[in-house]
Amino acid sequence: MQTLFINIKELLQVREEHIDKVAGSDMSILPKIDNAFLLIENNLIADFGSMENCPILPNANIIDATGRVILPTWVDSHTHIVYAGNRIQEFVDRINGLTYEEIANRGGGILNSSKKLNETSEEEIYEQSKVRLEEIMQQGTGALEIKSGYGLTVEGELKMLRVIKRLKENYPIAIKATFLGAHAFPLTYKENHSAYIDLIINEMLPKIASENLADYIDAFLETGYFSVEETIKIMEAGKKYGLEPKIHVNQFTAIDGIKACVENGALSVDHLEIVTDEDIEVLKNSKTMPVALPSCSYFISIPYTPARRMLNAGLPLALATDYNPGTTPSGNMNFVVATACIKMKMTPEEAINAATINGAYAMGISNTHGSITKGKKANILLTQPLTSYYQLPYSFGTNLIDKVIIEGKFI
Repeated sequence: MQTLFINIKELLQVREEHIDKVAGSDMSILPKIDNAFLLIENNLIADFGSMENCPILPNANIIDATGRVILPTWVDSHTHIVYAGNRIQEFVDRINGLTYEEIANRGGGILNSSKKLNETSEEEIYEQSKVRLEEIMQQGTGALEIKSGYGLTVEGELKMLRVIKRLKENYPIAIKATFLGAHAFPLTYKENHSAYIDLIINEMLPKIASENLADYIDAFLETGYFSVEETIKIMEAGKKYGLEPKIHVNQFTAIDGIKACVENGALSVDHLEIVTDEDIEVLKNSKTMPVALPSCSYFISIPYTPARRMLNAGLPLALATDYNPGTTPSGNMNFVVATACIKMKMTPEEAINAATINGAYAMGISNTHGSITKGKKANILLTQPLTSYYQLPYSFGTNLIDKVIIEGKFI
């Protein structure tokens, strides 16, 4: 089956040659073809170019994209969409003046979600999570990473990862699973950190590995959560089972966590609302992708990742949602891209690069996703008629996506 899009106003993120990621000043370059065609065949991108070179294919399904923009689907490399219930009361508590830390200290936050998750059946968690997944697919996300981390018990973590596996099996979207047992210390282990870390390393990890339930390992490396030394121990243990680190770090404080992550081969370091000059130097020439989560900053009113400083220093940057019940109850990547432009002063070119090709790198799937390249998955967005693609972040409250195609199929 061939699908041929013709008369595309702007075809974005076209890459003749495969690249893993873009960094620094290169992020301001978004390759595009005006008045373009795009051919999809067997769920892959088969060909593209300007309309003057468009092939004649009488048996293809032809779609006239006059006035419309086509770009790769969003790649969301950091989510927690598998969870039970919600944390609406905490939303109101923050409005009434309580901080994230104060809510956590009185049993809210991650421990609140953990309690709900352990009280909810695996089937019900799956049913709740698939609704969220279907919504973000409609909003243009064509690949995402999903973390565990609300179980904080052997069975709870396994339950979450099994739900993620089931979502992966039942939906066409590319999904990577990350084991985040080190999300918070359960109350039982609040005064005995080493015992909980032993539980993660000696009980959770072997069972997760035996069922092949995770691709990556994560920890909340932050003051009051997991220390640098504790996180290093968890990263080292994960790597023994083939789980590459993707770490939460520098959300509230900078405690040399980024240095530890880079030294331990982390694929990504995520949050980075607080970034020091030393952190930037450590990230230079590393394989580690910095990931910003601007809708988290928006929702809980904390600083935004200093994108301009990082890009001016030559670093790459990816964008993701952090979709979770407490600090970012939204998986809308369109809003993330717009917020990065509005609040982080990223250009539309930089933001789209960050949400596509660099997001794919942060998920370990840049060979198959993140750009319009021959042989990559046919994961694309077709917009409504637009003045230009700049309208995507400009009209931040409007749904400008007309159709979503994932693996060559209309969603």
